[in-house]
Amino acid sequence: MGLFDKFRKGLKKTRDQGLTAQMDEVIESHEEITDELFDELEEVLIMGDVGMPTAERVIGDLKAKIANDKITSVSQVRETMKDIVAGVVWGGSYLRLRTKPSIILVIGVNGVGKTTTIGKLALRLKSMGRSVILGAADTFRAAAIEQLQVWADRADVPIIKHGEGADPAAVVYDTIQAGKARNSDVIIIDTAGRLHNKKNLMDELNKISRVIDRELPDASRETLLVLDATTGQNAVNQAKDFKEAAGITGIILTKLDGTARGGVVLAINNELDVPVKFVGVGEQIDDLQPFDAEAFASALFDLKPTHDDAEEQSIADFISSAEKEEDNKK
Repeated sequence: MGLFDKFRKGLKKTRDQGLTAQMDEVIESHEEITDELFDELEEVLIMGDVGMPTAERVIGDLKAKIANDKITSVSQVRETMKDIVAGVVWGGSYLRLRTKPSIILVIGVNGVGKTTTIGKLALRLKSMGRSVILGAADTFRAAAIEQLQVWADRADVPIIKHGEGADPAAVVYDTIQAGKARNSDVIIIDTAGRLHNKKNLMDELNKISRVIDRELPDASRETLLVLDATTGQNAVNQAKDFKEAAGITGIILTKLDGTARGGVVLAINNELDVPVKFVGVGEQIDDLQPFDAEAFASALFDLKPTHDDAEEQSIADFISSAEKEEDNKK
């Protein structure tokens, strides 16, 4: 199944029950392109977890394109909207895993699918021939350490862990030392996400960051925030807090297949200026997919993508392309 087909399956609820269905209803109720049509579409976007700033941008871009392309038929508005959405959302910025070891710091509140995402990422990296080591630095909950152990066993990768309540920075330090000793390609660190106490969270992440800076000063580093798509605008608010605390380099959006709130992708991109790097569109290992704006927009409106999706973009492509990109800069 190609990337477009996976997105199409994952966005079914958004198309049938959410944002897309409501936009279709508005478009079909108008015979001419009028200001009233634009106002109603903007309202649908705001109510569909896109948020006011992004809705205003989308409608502004839509008006401009319709005027510029001299579009007069209401029947063309839907496909034009798809083009606008594809231009607003962005992602697919490659994972920077250039050095050995490289380090991925994964953050997010409890319940968003953070540990499962780490496990899927570890499995996919290992399937590419990368050696991976996990660090269980979410020491706030014993269950988090146990869950990461399950995924480490499943992926057959080593895990460094301390007991519940241990210093997360100490876990990170020990994981880095183990990664160096084992000549690991990638170190993936799970962290606690206690947003109800932002100062503690920031202090903890800053302490972890100082350990990484000291022990791996030249290493490629990604800080990936995992968000639950089913929470809609709450995910955007979480992202703003984490961006302030941790300087995130990318977002992984999980449970996109379980919600009618697919419009939240637009808000995350536009309001945070951070790329969505992966999306979870199902329970299977290969349902963690690199994000592609064109495939997402096409699937959202159930329209054939303009680029060829004959070959599925894989996480392997996602990472190896980053290396080619780095090489081209030399």
